[in-house]
Amino acid sequence: MSRIAVIIDNGFEDSEYLKPAEAFRREGHEIVHIGRKEGAVVKGKKKETPVTIEREVSSLSPDDFDALLIPGGYSPDKLRAYPEPVEFVRAFVESGKPVFFICHGGQLLISADVLRGRKATGWKSIARDLINAGADYRDEEVVVDGNFVSSRQPSDLDAFIRESLRLLPA
Repeated sequence: MSRIAVIIDNGFEDSEYLKPAEAFRREGHEIVHIGRKEGAVVKGKKKETPVTIEREVSSLSPDDFDALLIPGGYSPDKLRAYPEPVEFVRAFVESGKPVFFICHGGQLLISADVLRGRKATGWKSIARDLINAGADYRDEEVVVDGNFVSSRQPSDLDAFIRESLRLLPA
């Protein structure tokens, strides 16, 4: 089974974390919460879902994981203000391993400058940002491009989870 890093900070969209994490666990995959400070408790923006950061991103390598999940909400914008999360995302994309991002999750990929020539989607307010970063933006519930799976919003979660699971070993 796969070991999936969830890069997360305060203000994440609760459902965009909870539903994929639950689906991945149900299929036997391991979830590891990574962020800026090990032991910190971050909370979702609506339900204040608490998540404890298990590993500090600055001490990690893409070699430690099989896939990366980036939930949306305010979390990606907060994380991209720091070099360590951005560098981790860049290295993860370059590794060729699966990267799952939804809603505002694309903001971390924008800052990592890894979207040029890639198909992707995201929340409507970052569509122009994705395009300016070189992405081939698609207004679709789920977009799969190689190792990328992206979706726009919580109502797309079923398709997002389905396509993400297809990229993980059974």
